[in-house]
Amino acid sequence: MTDTSTSKTEATEAWITGIGLATSLGEGLEANWDGLTERRVNVDDKGFAPYLVHPLAPVSFDAQIPKKGDQRQMEAWQRIGTYAAGLALDSAGIKGNKDILARMDMIVAAGGGERDLAVDSAILNAEAQGNSAPGFLNERLMSDLRPTLFLAQLSNLLAGNIAIVHGVTGSSRTFMGEEAAGVDAARIALARIASGQSDIALVGAAHNGERKDLLVLYEFGDFNLKDKFAPVWARGKESGFALGSGGAFLVIESRKHAEARGAKPYARLTQVVADRVSRKSAGDVTTSLSKLWSQLDGVEGQGAIITGATGAEPATSEERAFLKAHPEFAVRATGTSFGHTMETQFPLGLALAALSISKGKLFPPNDSAGVEIEMTKAPSQIVVVGAGHWRGEGMALVEAVR
Repeated sequence: MTDTSTSKTEATEAWITGIGLATSLGEGLEANWDGLTERRVNVDDKGFAPYLVHPLAPVSFDAQIPKKGDQRQMEAWQRIGTYAAGLALDSAGIKGNKDILARMDMIVAAGGGERDLAVDSAILNAEAQGNSAPGFLNERLMSDLRPTLFLAQLSNLLAGNIAIVHGVTGSSRTFMGEEAAGVDAARIALARIASGQSDIALVGAAHNGERKDLLVLYEFGDFNLKDKFAPVWARGKESGFALGSGGAFLVIESRKHAEARGAKPYARLTQVVADRVSRKSAGDVTTSLSKLWSQLDGVEGQGAIITGATGAEPATSEERAFLKAHPEFAVRATGTSFGHTMETQFPLGLALAALSISKGKLFPPNDSAGVEIEMTKAPSQIVVVGAGHWRGEGMALVEAVR
């Protein structure tokens, strides 16, 4: 990843005109806003014990994915993403508008597919019990994995399902790379709109945190939060992230395109900058975030920061050192309320920033460590920060439309 940026001096403004959220706090903007203002946290400490997970709140997938056949062939993260994408299209007022959808760009951040735990367990048990004849593995893979299940492992299937269900059939791009993929999805969307290459784009990601295979994967790196929940900034030596399920999609379009169709903006996406330092030395994350901050044009002396800080170390402590250099900014960590949603974390931050600006207030702090402070004035600028749990840094500036 390079530290490329899109500058606010470019002629074409990019407006956020649609937001779709399906998270552990609920579906839709008001449900999520109510959850934030009430400082709710939906966390499951028993289903995957000793690990903590923020499960998806109940949703009726039929509302955005009407065909049961479409739902059946999707994995959970694809259903979540396709659902959130539909909410974003509804929010922007373009659901079913074939003319716009046919030329709408789609930029998705996605992880890998989900494992079939029953098949995996049967194969491993047979191996352990000495019941695996030559060719056993190939035979089981051929008989137990349907072609549709195999295809569902492909990361670009989320974009494919959105195209099938919602008719978004312009250009399509899918980025992989955990948190950094979410940063680059927004960065490329903004760059295309700012340069005039695109008029309108659907941008976002989805994540299913209720997966035993993911918990095993991250346990190998000692990243999981265990036993007891605490806000992101209060985890200290008991560091780690609690995986979260959720989807966040945005409709981003040029001001000219939005005004021509009479669309009202939530906010303006002004800049997205990205970096990836080696993290070989202590303080590398702090240095990277400080450099990205210096690349943002026109950040005012007081404002707000919405961060996807994970709770994993040492990245979270190094991000906190960066935040201490800006004590006048009201900080909000999305990981406390939503869990860590990997690729979705940065689009989620953008969505909450745009929603806060449109409502003229920042949601209250949910922190016992004193990092997050109250903000009484209406935010005109919000900086969205993303520092991956082990790689990738990003930052965006979201502003009120003038």
